[in-house]
Amino acid sequence: METTFESLEITPLEWISINQFLHEVKKIDSQCVSVYYPYGKGQDTISLLQETKRNETFEKIELKIENKITELKKNPVSVGKFTKTLCIFGWIKNGKVVIKVIGTSKKLPYIYMASKKPFIKPFNDILKTNYDVLLVTLDQKSAKIQKFHGSQIIQESKFGIDLQGRHKKGGQSQGRFLRARQTKIHVFFKKIANKVKEMDSNSSLILLGGIGPAKTEFYDELNSELVKKCRFVENLSFSTSMKDINAKIIYHLYQHRQKHVVELIEKYEELVKNGLTAKRNDVIDKALKMGAVDTLIVSANYHTNSQFKKIMKMLEVAKNTSSKIEFAVSPKIIKKLDVDNSVLAILRYKIK
Repeated sequence: METTFESLEITPLEWISINQFLHEVKKIDSQCVSVYYPYGKGQDTISLLQETKRNETFEKIELKIENKITELKKNPVSVGKFTKTLCIFGWIKNGKVVIKVIGTSKKLPYIYMASKKPFIKPFNDILKTNYDVLLVTLDQKSAKIQKFHGSQIIQESKFGIDLQGRHKKGGQSQGRFLRARQTKIHVFFKKIANKVKEMDSNSSLILLGGIGPAKTEFYDELNSELVKKCRFVENLSFSTSMKDINAKIIYHLYQHRQKHVVELIEKYEELVKNGLTAKRNDVIDKALKMGAVDTLIVSANYHTNSQFKKIMKMLEVAKNTSSKIEFAVSPKIIKKLDVDNSVLAILRYKIK
């Protein structure tokens, strides 16, 4: 059963604002300092910036970020109803430091990272902003396929056929009419399925909806790879508002994300017996520096751990050695991670 957008982790309006913000941030193609900190922890974050020594370029950026944090103490910004996390990105353009700031009502991991590009993974994982989703709305004589990246429609196709609803008296028999009608619908659905396959590329989900039985009939035309990504969406029609469409996309992305992290933990537990995992932070730190970590699984609440500064540095090493970083927000998984100092690692190869 679907929920309404009010009960989701984030409202469609805030989700769209964050998507628009990140669309600009993704254009940054230079060394960047990314800082995420909980509202009220500004002074702690300034202290963290001051005690960590960087090269001259990063030190220049960090000084501007410290000044921005001081400003935000008096006037915090947020695209949501309340400010729970403030996020600052700083980089140099044409010799000058540029700062971009956003506040969100969602709790994001505490991050302080200097890297070649902005670190936006927490938004991608927790706020579901960096996924491609295909939305297919159809009935037996018309269809619309929309490809979303975050909240933006990046591709759209529409189809329609002239389909007679009832058998007219005279001419062909009722049975022949129905067979011909069903064949026409079948060919129509096949055409749409081919277009879905063409537009699919790397989409995370295919959401399928529409009034009447068309969506279940069309589902049978999809190949096994597309079926794995497919989810039925209730109360979706050609007249559904964009606000409600965004709410449905967010809901299904949250479900998809939860399943992904659960599967990742299951993969970790399966690989333990092969020696391809690590759970002690000192071992994980060593493996990161060797480039041996494939995936770092981190509790979104890791900043409450006594080793949070060490973990913060581990995240930076992971980012700069192309390790995948996955943040867990499920209370059940966070509880499991708490036992293992908030971090688990899947290794590329065994280490001694």
